[in-house]
Amino acid sequence: MMKKHSKVYVAGHRGLVGSAIVRALKARGFGNLTLRTRDELELLDQKKVADFFKKEKPEYVFLAAAKVGGIMSNKNYPAEFIHENLVVQSNVIENSYVSGIKKLLFLGSSCIYPRLSPQPIKEEYFLSGPLEPTNRAYAIAKIAGIISCQSYNEEYGTNFISAMPTNMYGPNDNFDLKNSHVLPALIRKFHEAKKTGKKALTLWGTGVARREFLHVDDFADAAVFLMEHYNRSEIINVGTGEDISIKALAQLIKKIVGFKGRVVWDGKNPDGMPRKRLDVSKIHALGWRHQIPLEEGVRSTYKWYKQNK
Repeated sequence: MMKKHSKVYVAGHRGLVGSAIVRALKARGFGNLTLRTRDELELLDQKKVADFFKKEKPEYVFLAAAKVGGIMSNKNYPAEFIHENLVVQSNVIENSYVSGIKKLLFLGSSCIYPRLSPQPIKEEYFLSGPLEPTNRAYAIAKIAGIISCQSYNEEYGTNFISAMPTNMYGPNDNFDLKNSHVLPALIRKFHEAKKTGKKALTLWGTGVARREFLHVDDFADAAVFLMEHYNRSEIINVGTGEDISIKALAQLIKKIVGFKGRVVWDGKNPDGMPRKRLDVSKIHALGWRHQIPLEEGVRSTYKWYKQNK
């Protein structure tokens, strides 16, 4: 169990998830946080990571550092996605073991599940079928991270756990249209269409694919909860258990932003997995549930976007 004075390292603390974990820890009174920017610690450099762990000796590690992106960037840069994620997570996991940390939480992804998983997706569907081709390289890197954590637990008796979040959004999200995920991309597209007075906005795909969305502050709450209450090698899903079509999500964001024009769907571009909704009964049974409804979360994210972007 983490103590308020425990030394906690959050890898990737400036990203969407890492920054939320830092907020969650500080809100709960954890004051001994070890944080490094990429300029201060390059996680791709094996020696620098080893030296960092040897010097700082963190007790708990949240591994949230990763190269992430939407369908377009996953499709265009698969080599970068698999290389960077494999190297970063291998460096952090190995040195967490070598330095003798008490516990590590590895941030996985719902894309590790087969493309045509039965819905909702249970943890036992892991490795039961072919992956979605558009993000296969990223998914395989995440799968390697999960297997790494399980292997270290089995061989060395470590306590490395793996959480599988659904699609996340919120403050500090990536709104770059070239490599962002669908929800922040839609916020930016509708905002700019409204600002420029467009009569119509064309969106990628058919809009029929269904996705589940979790506010990142809810995930951070779950991550701290799991660090304190979950000690098994088996992966655990984190989500809302509720999904929405991309078309309905677009209509919600259109309403929140106040865009008055038409929405046109370009079906020539891929939708990705047809449906992705997690079974969250395992984490519910432990006593955790999400708190932020989708509309409330999108409104607060749009407010953050206008203030910061």
